[in-house]
Amino acid sequence: MMAEYPVRLTPDDNGTLLVTSPDFPELTTFGEDRDDALARAIDAFDEAIAARIARREDVPRPSKGRVRVALRSMTAVKLILYQEMRDQGIGKAELARRLHWHLPQVDRVLDIQHQSRLDQIDAALGAIGLRLHVNV
Repeated sequence: MMAEYPVRLTPDDNGTLLVTSPDFPELTTFGEDRDDALARAIDAFDEAIAARIARREDVPRPSKGRVRVALRSMTAVKLILYQEMRDQGIGKAELARRLHWHLPQVDRVLDIQHQSRLDQIDAALGAIGLRLHVNV
């Protein structure tokens, strides 16, 4: 699962830690300490992924790295949905047709910032041939 991305933590001149990602050159944030930096990185990944989806760009698969940041669960499943749609050549209009949804509903289910319901995500994944399994 594409749930964890590597980050680099670099001390800066202000006594904070700069956070960057080898997989997302546009991602930059900082934190007062390691825990703060990693927490802020989660938000930064949400923004970077949302921007790539909005621009209809590929989202890279995670590369190797010692320090990793886990995506929020909803971000991870929306990313899986988006990438699988791209891999299969399924556009938003086709997904809407398969689900009998209006296009704004599809936009919301792909919107990282929107709090979609799990049943909606499950239906969207099912429409492209995937099943959502949750393990704890």
